[in-house]
Amino acid sequence: MPATDAHRPVVLDRREGPFGEVVLREHGDDFEIIANGCFLMDTSDGRSERLLIDAALASLPADRRDPSVLIGGLGVGFSLVRAAGEPRWGRIAVVEREQAIVDWHLDGPLGRISGDALADPRTEILRTDLVDHLRTTTERYDALCLDIDNGPDWTVTQDNGNLYSPAGLAACRARLTPGGVLAVWSAQPSEAFGDALRNAGFHAVTTEEVAVARGVPDVVHLALRGD
Repeated sequence: MPATDAHRPVVLDRREGPFGEVVLREHGDDFEIIANGCFLMDTSDGRSERLLIDAALASLPADRRDPSVLIGGLGVGFSLVRAAGEPRWGRIAVVEREQAIVDWHLDGPLGRISGDALADPRTEILRTDLVDHLRTTTERYDALCLDIDNGPDWTVTQDNGNLYSPAGLAACRARLTPGGVLAVWSAQPSEAFGDALRNAGFHAVTTEEVAVARGVPDVVHLALRGD
């Protein structure tokens, strides 16, 4: 094998689904998920995916017992693993619309990351679209930790933009318990999204950043539902 081939990503699986193409690649020691040609995430770091969970939990009252969390997007599993590693969480629901990604965790190479978390009795995988779930379910959660795009300004599919619209944010607010927290991952800060959260009735709108080697930092947008 030529030396340059060792540095090229290797496609492990490629699926065509109702939302387009999803690809799992191996690149050196890391795995990558690509959706419709758009790089989503890989296993090289994971700090911001873990921050998504940690910041949400820290935003809840310390005396709230067994808070429930809805994780939007299974991805490479870092957020789920972080939640399952924290005994304070009660129910851990994960919404994932791509069957391929679920399969890569249950029966594929990503299981080495998420296997123990998926076996945790608190964990439940919901095979549905996040926007549809938020609009149709009557269940409420103490925390919504959402990571289905590269951010509010850079969606994977056009329909995902509905999540960040006034109607989508109203659905998020309706699905939170009083004092619950909405945490949204983004590959870059978005001042406009902060304004949209305030306009949707959220308060204590803040951001937490994870510095990257080059370019703008990854960001977690945080907002609370009032009582």
